[in-house]
Amino acid sequence: MHEGVYILRRPTKSISFTTVLKNMASTWHSRLGHPSFEAIQKISYIDKCSFITNKEECCNICHKSKQCKLPFNHSNNKAEAPFHLIHCDLWGKYNTASQNGSHYFLTIVDDYSRATWVYLMRHKSETLDMLKIFCTIIKRQFNVDVKKIRSDNGTEFTNSSFQRYIREEGIVHETSCVGTPQQNARVKRKHRHILNVARALCFEANLPIHFWGECVLTTTHLINRTPTIANSGITPYKMLYEKPPSYDHLRIFGCLCYVKNSSKRQDKFMPRSEKCMFIGYPQNKKGWKVYNLETHEFFISRDVIFYKEYFSYKLPARIVFENYTSQERDEYSYNMMHEDNDHVSKDASQVSSEGEHSENEEEIESNSHNIEVKSSNDEDLENQSEGENRAEEKRTRQPLTYLKDYYCHAITVNPSCMTTNPNNSSGMVYPLSNFVSYDHFSHRHRAYLAALGSHDEPKTYAQAMKHPEWRTAMTQEIKALEDNQRWELTHLPPGRETVGCKWVYKIKYKATGEIEKYKARLVAKGFTQIEGEDFNETFAPVAKMTTIRCLLSLTVAKEWELHQMDVSNAFLHGELNEEVYMVVPQGYGVPTKGMVCRLRESLYGLCQASRNWYTKLSHSLEEYGFKECDVDHSLFVYSHNSIFIAVLIYVDDLVIASNNSLACAQFKEYLSNCFHMKDLGNLKYFLGLELARDSKGLFICQRKYTLDILNECGMLGCKPTSFPVEQNHRLALATGSPFPEPSQYRRLIGCLIYLTITRPEITYSVHILSQFMQAPLQEHWDAAMRVLRYLKSSPGQGIILPNTNDLRLVGYCDSDWASCPLTRKSISGYLMKLGPTPISWKTKKQSTVSRSSSEAEYRAIAHATSEIIWLRSLLKDLQVDCDSPTFLHCDNQAALHLAANPVFHERTKHIEVDCHFIRNHLEKGTITTSYIPTKEQQADIFTKSLGRKMFLELTVKLGVHNPHTPP
Repeated sequence: MHEGVYILRRPTKSISFTTVLKNMASTWHSRLGHPSFEAIQKISYIDKCSFITNKEECCNICHKSKQCKLPFNHSNNKAEAPFHLIHCDLWGKYNTASQNGSHYFLTIVDDYSRATWVYLMRHKSETLDMLKIFCTIIKRQFNVDVKKIRSDNGTEFTNSSFQRYIREEGIVHETSCVGTPQQNARVKRKHRHILNVARALCFEANLPIHFWGECVLTTTHLINRTPTIANSGITPYKMLYEKPPSYDHLRIFGCLCYVKNSSKRQDKFMPRSEKCMFIGYPQNKKGWKVYNLETHEFFISRDVIFYKEYFSYKLPARIVFENYTSQERDEYSYNMMHEDNDHVSKDASQVSSEGEHSENEEEIESNSHNIEVKSSNDEDLENQSEGENRAEEKRTRQPLTYLKDYYCHAITVNPSCMTTNPNNSSGMVYPLSNFVSYDHFSHRHRAYLAALGSHDEPKTYAQAMKHPEWRTAMTQEIKALEDNQRWELTHLPPGRETVGCKWVYKIKYKATGEIEKYKARLVAKGFTQIEGEDFNETFAPVAKMTTIRCLLSLTVAKEWELHQMDVSNAFLHGELNEEVYMVVPQGYGVPTKGMVCRLRESLYGLCQASRNWYTKLSHSLEEYGFKECDVDHSLFVYSHNSIFIAVLIYVDDLVIASNNSLACAQFKEYLSNCFHMKDLGNLKYFLGLELARDSKGLFICQRKYTLDILNECGMLGCKPTSFPVEQNHRLALATGSPFPEPSQYRRLIGCLIYLTITRPEITYSVHILSQFMQAPLQEHWDAAMRVLRYLKSSPGQGIILPNTNDLRLVGYCDSDWASCPLTRKSISGYLMKLGPTPISWKTKKQSTVSRSSSEAEYRAIAHATSEIIWLRSLLKDLQVDCDSPTFLHCDNQAALHLAANPVFHERTKHIEVDCHFIRNHLEKGTITTSYIPTKEQQADIFTKSLGRKMFLELTVKLGVHNPHTPP
């Protein structure tokens, strides 16, 4: 207490001024979101005099949020001698196998010389074997051991077998850090270099992608002989062998060449050479590696004539070289000597130089397992080398004038050019050129196929108005309708509704592939009509696809004429009995405000139009003497003396088959007098079916339709699969999320259903997928995408109808008992063949549950018997003898005994009707049942999902083939 005031004393704590300033710096560092302290000091608001920082002060938050990889320094280190250090890496798996079935290649780079070896491999497990071969070659040829190997941490380099080998050999194995490919940059960059050059070779020669292995081997041979800056402008070959390489044997990769025929069975008038493609440089042989374009075989020859400016996969199919002088031809008989010590195994090619700046090698970040790596910006001396060795090739070449006839619609007649181009090869992993070829078709038919896919048809009025051809077509259509007084403009009566209308556009082709006309058709929207007011009866028969296949098979077997005609404005010939009002069409030039069109005669799209037209056409055919077929009212037959004519009707398209060309011409003239007809010549394209006929038979497919489906779904570049549905699928039990676009799913399934006309092997898959159209799930859409992936593998597959056909009807039937997991109903399937040709097939879920497998099989026999009865009646109308019983093959003994045994008991009471039905036709001699082992049951493909092997076997047995398969 001092002077009346109590004084309290407490310990004091001194805080240094420096500590206060550090706390102030930390506070501002946090306030501003952890910037650098240099940035904080530049803020004028903060007192810089009192701001003290320590750059080495640790901020935990900064490290957590900002830490990056440390920079890689440029590495100029180099091994002191060859093979003291080698770099190894594996490239792949590439989805398309090379010609020898390889999916990978192993790259080995010598650090001293930068020489490179490449080994093609089918499986990555072959890596150790290839490395042993390499080490043995180095030991024998260079008398040196590999001392050190550097690689990444791939399992092919870190497995126990590999580690045991390098320990036994005393080799040091260096691996890069995980996620740090920069530490193995020399070989990673080498992959980039190899792929850049390989792509250039492939694109220049326009090769299919399955030649990628040959491109890689040739690339490594070439870049090994190219100077590199990493060796101060010296080639890796010279660094390794201490002598310069020879360039005399080099030729342009992929060019056309002719090789002397080496066959031992040469006849005096046999060809003396074979048309081939130069494909690379063999090892340990003095010759060139070539690929025979006819036999599709590889071989080596020294007697080769090269055409360096022509590439085998770019040439028109019929090129003759009479005008190609000896000065323009690069002929060379192999008299050069391969360099000594060019030692390597037959599956490896000794290779390459970096061709790029070595000081940048450590900064590589590309993925060695991806062919689409970025191209390097580095420079090399390759261009100088090529310029010196190809001085004689400086003269500019112009295309030969006579080759202009081989181009059509901007697509060369050569099939490979039609299906392969550099854009696809570089931008699409699975280009269509791998799956579609036109080698087996005539030049005329190739031009026709090219024309089908070279023009797009507009979908809307707005799209059509952008092109003068379609504007002219619409003007002509309206003029024709007005000239024929199809309507009159009037006001809509009270209480009546109008029918809408729209434009439909179609390009009509001639048999040669030329455009016949641009057809714009005005179509009424019949779905807006009111039944009982605008229309009454609507049914009109159209040709069944089974009937079409029957008629085509019969025509080919008997070598009949097969023609197609089209009725111009067919529906306009029908008589309209009802009073119908239609809105004024788009593009009508006259002012029509408040007016509508009252139709005086029938118009396309009206519900009753097809019935009215069919009535008119059938009367005309009957007047000529045709008889309507009882089992298919779209088929009319004419028989008089030895003349037979069959006409198949599908709306306004007529297919005419006849055994007498003169009678056929007279009938076509009669039709032209009755209606305005267009003779389309030989049948080539009908309802989306593409037909190609030659002396051996007829091929039917839906190639363009398949490609259109793939294109619409964005699946042209998808990875293909070899069978359409998983073997043990559980699609009926799927419980995933609903598919967001069910209408898109329904549209796709509808397209696939139509595709089964020529693709019977997908019938079961489409049957399963069609069960979920009401409420599809994502799993169902994925399964549909798998079907498209299968179609991608064979878009041109179809049915072959050979002319060697005995026209004997044979049936196969099968069932899969209780296969539906929800209802336990069975699936029936049958296949009907006319000789070797499939003409009818079906997959159908049985309407009731079967209590046993024999009962399910018995119901399948009943379904097949019904189809046989119908087909026999159809064939009888087509004058095919069906007096002998039709064999029906089944793989269930119990069902066959039940059909043959006239005893009924408790187990068959509920199927007694089927029993009487089948037994009745057995007694009448309509059918004869026969047992067939399950492995030979062709109908098995229609009742269950099969594995790849069985699926492919049955597809071949069905009669389904793919002439579009690339060689």
